[in-house]
Amino acid sequence: MQIINPTTTLEHPASHAADEATHTDRTSRSPLDVIARAVFSFPALLGALLVAAPFVSLRNFTLDSDIWWHLKVGQAILAMHHWPSADTYSFAAPGTPWMANEWIGEVLLAATHQAFGLQGLLALNLALGGAILLALYGLASLRSGNSKAAFVACAVLVFLTAVLFTLRPQMLGYLFLIITLIILERFRLGHARTLWLLPALFLLWVNTHGSFVFGIFAFGVYVVSGLVKIRWGGLESVPWTAGERLRLGSVFLASLIALAITPYGIRLAGFPLEMAYSHPMVAANIQEWQPMPFNTQTGKLFLALLIGFLLAQAILRFTWHLAEYALFLFGIIAACLHARFVMVFVPFCAPPLAVILKRWLAPYEPRKDKYGLNAILMVGVIVAIVRFFPSRAQLERRVAQQWPVKAVQYLQQHPPARPMFNNYEYGGYLIYALDDQNKVFIDGRTDMYEHSGVFSDYLRIGRATPEALLLLQKYNVQSCLIGREEALATILAASSQWQRAYSDDLCVLFVRQGVRGLGVASR
Repeated sequence: MQIINPTTTLEHPASHAADEATHTDRTSRSPLDVIARAVFSFPALLGALLVAAPFVSLRNFTLDSDIWWHLKVGQAILAMHHWPSADTYSFAAPGTPWMANEWIGEVLLAATHQAFGLQGLLALNLALGGAILLALYGLASLRSGNSKAAFVACAVLVFLTAVLFTLRPQMLGYLFLIITLIILERFRLGHARTLWLLPALFLLWVNTHGSFVFGIFAFGVYVVSGLVKIRWGGLESVPWTAGERLRLGSVFLASLIALAITPYGIRLAGFPLEMAYSHPMVAANIQEWQPMPFNTQTGKLFLALLIGFLLAQAILRFTWHLAEYALFLFGIIAACLHARFVMVFVPFCAPPLAVILKRWLAPYEPRKDKYGLNAILMVGVIVAIVRFFPSRAQLERRVAQQWPVKAVQYLQQHPPARPMFNNYEYGGYLIYALDDQNKVFIDGRTDMYEHSGVFSDYLRIGRATPEALLLLQKYNVQSCLIGREEALATILAASSQWQRAYSDDLCVLFVRQGVRGLGVASR
């Protein structure tokens, strides 16, 4: 249902004459000319600028700690053609049931890294970030009918998304969510055939990331919103026809069936619900699962958007169709509860934001377009990305600044006394960089570690509580690789039971007194 604006006026007959002239001019051109004008149009230029935006924020290549164990799992699946069902990487929780619930994303990451190294990972990160913004731009343009308003909406929202553009399978999940909303919006506008893409999309999605639950929820909201006729205040809903209800119901059922087609059966489809209700310690202690922090730049922008919507609605009295209004409210609630779900709020926010902004932005007029200038600017964007793309050596130096690369080199020459305790951030990299004989204490698979009780012990050790040393004895820990500024490092340095074996600007390795085979080193 299109927005109903009480200030909208009827089109002037001259606009129809202009449209006819444009159509006649278009049909007189060659197919190559038509394609060139579409590729180098002003809306295409705006899309190119959005695609280039991730390069500005991501070229420094700040990797999330989870990327490393994702790579390791993907490599194992590619090598053995087997999906893990229990942990094999940790000495603290050996054999704990565990599923590679993001295995398609992990295989993609591993294959990219094997083929192209760190530069391939950065390129993939940029490509996914650009694809997300381009799809968001398409969704906002489809809803508002105004490419300029859609661009401005996406340009504002990119400041909410940039901090979460870390290379993990979740980026694919966010892209799939926006594609789902595009398909549903196209169906609402009368384009029914693309709806049948959804079962295949959900089949891919459930094996890639747990965010498929938001896609199923959005699909259900669209279905339910058209079952009744509503016209109340700023809400409107037009019932689906009998044929539309049949098609929606059939595709929705097929999508639900697709969720069961995984290496783990229906268990993979239930993982997001288990994560939501069975892991309170993860939600309470992992930063991205915390409520929206309104004292940060992201939180302030989020709050400003909400206030702006309230003012726009109070003053201009927009009318929204029920589904988009319900999803917008859900996105607000989700982002307020968990900061990481701001990426769910963004695609629910972009279409109504573009609709509001188009009130002040004139629509695109092809006759005024400067195709040559657009082409020059678009080529300039491509050249700039290629020119300033980091070299392999630059990326390796960047990784060494973030992760214990030098410490791992030392450990490879001087095998550590095992078991070795490590902090949460280093776990994934140690899984990736060391051989399978060197098990970690913990890594980013927090759901598994909370279930086994290891996560609660780790929190007490890492925070240097009075029982920290006793807990290290409980796990028979013989060495510890931790950040040099951590509280535990201070405790171990002051303990007569531990000695420093290695240190650098990033981390420090402690071993128990009396352990042989490790000399004291410093870099």
